Formats: sequence, structure tokens, C-alpha cells
Amino acid sequence: MLIKVHATTAHIGDTRIRSFNVPRGAWLPMRLYLGIRKPKRPILGMELAGDIESVGKDVKLFKKDDQVFAFAGFGFGAYAEYICLPEKPEEGTAEKKGLVAIKPANLSYEQAATVPAGGLTVLRNFQKANLKSGQKILINGASGSLGTYAVQLAKYYGVEVTGVCSTINLELVKSLGADKVIDYTKEDFTKSDETYDVVYDAVMKTSRSRCKDLLKENGIFLNNNGLAKIEAEDLTFLKEIIEEEKLKPVIDKTYTMEQIIEAHRYVEKGHKKGNVVISVI
Repeated sequence: MLIKVHATTAHIGDTRIRSFNVPRGAWLPMRLYLGIRKPKRPILGMELAGDIESVGKDVKLFKKDDQVFAFAGFGFGAYAEYICLPEKPEEGTAEKKGLVAIKPANLSYEQAATVPAGGLTVLRNFQKANLKSGQKILINGASGSLGTYAVQLAKYYGVEVTGVCSTINLELVKSLGADKVIDYTKEDFTKSDETYDVVYDAVMKTSRSRCKDLLKENGIFLNNNGLAKIEAEDLTFLKEIIEEEKLKPVIDKTYTMEQIIEAHRYVEKGHKKGNVVISVI
């Protein structure tokens, strides 16, 4: 399917891939995948929203002019006016080939573009932990692109949420449903006397060893490594709960495509609230 892109995002993953500022141990695998001397995939961009411009003769689920949102997969390519994505990738290949769904009716293109990468990552993490009503979770980085979805999804599952963020973002995290907040500029959350069923490091800045005293017996530490493969129903599920107004995007800033360098520089500072959008149209 040929999709006309209306909006994409400046995601922290895009900035890391561009600069190869990646976690220890991931540099060589990423170089091999992305290119040694020059980029194998020169067009970045992991998520988008837009309109279907045309479809192949065998496409059944979508039609021209459908409004969609999509995860572009690790082939990237959303930083463009158009992108080609499959109607439905073969099972287990969505990370590489991409995933498309009808856009939530109550979101703009800019809002919808922020959902696929962060929303799917958080959803898969919580499925991995088998998150259940009545549990307690601590979310480190609760005001970021993943953290803002994590707070809301945890509340959707009926979980008691403690969010960790800076002073300036405390009210934002509370407004998303967090039951408690910890200001990391004033206290070390790893020294808390509370214990949790799940600790989720949404910003990849701590470790299980640092958080071991926060975990209940058989408690689970999560970060964004080792996720199960995403499937078509995952993006459809996010669409449904967004339309039920149980999940909403948080947008910090919106840039034009011509300002994309500035957008990346802003994301790399590490202080954004929620998501940074690139308006293509």
C-alpha cells in the first residue's frame, strides 16, 4: 500500500540510530544491520499517520483514502512524503515489515503518529509482565514518550502507579492518572521503602541490580529489551482504547519537516514531555 504521510515523530530511537548512541553491546549488531560505511537505510522514521494513496490488487483490508496510522518497522522510512507498507505482514515480521491500522477517529494525524512505536513497546512490555489489576508498578521516566503511555496503560489495567520524573513534570504525570509521583531531582527512587510487583525503566537509565530492593518477591524488572514480537491485533487494541478515551497522546512540540534537525536536537536533550511530532503536510 502506498501511504501519503501527514505526520511522523522525532523519536529517541531515531536519534540513537542516526548517531549510533546506543546501549553498550548493541553498537556492532546495529552497525551490521544499518550499515558499516554508509547507511543501508538512509531514511529514518519509525511511526506515522496519513492517507492511503493506492493499494495493490490483492489488498482487501484497506482502500484508497483510508486514514491510517502505522509502525514503519525497522526498515524505517517515515521521514518522507510517501511510504510503502504491507497490508498485513506475515506472522512474526511486523518489526521489520511494518504494521498498519485505521487511525483512531478521535485523533488528529499528528496525535496518531505518536502512538505506534511508544504504545506498542509499552503494551508488549506489560503483556510480558502479565500486568494485572491490584498490582503496583513504578515507572521510571513517566513523563517521556513511553512513560506517558505506560502510566495510562497501567491504570487501564487497574494497577497502582508510582511515576518517577523531574519537578517540572510532576503535575503532568499526576494528570495522566499516577497515584504517586517521585521527583528524581530531590530523592533517589531506588532507595524507597515501597516495594512493587513491577519496575519499568522506560528510559533505559537504571538496572535490575539497582532496583532489586524495590521488587517484591517474584517481582519483575522491565526495560525495552527482549520484547515479544508485535502483531496486528496489538495496534488495533491501542486504537480501540484510544477511541474509548482510555489512552491519549501527549505532545510536547511540533516541527515541520524542514525543522527536523532542530527537532532531533531537542529530543537529544532528554527533557521532552511525551512526544515530538514532525508535520509532513
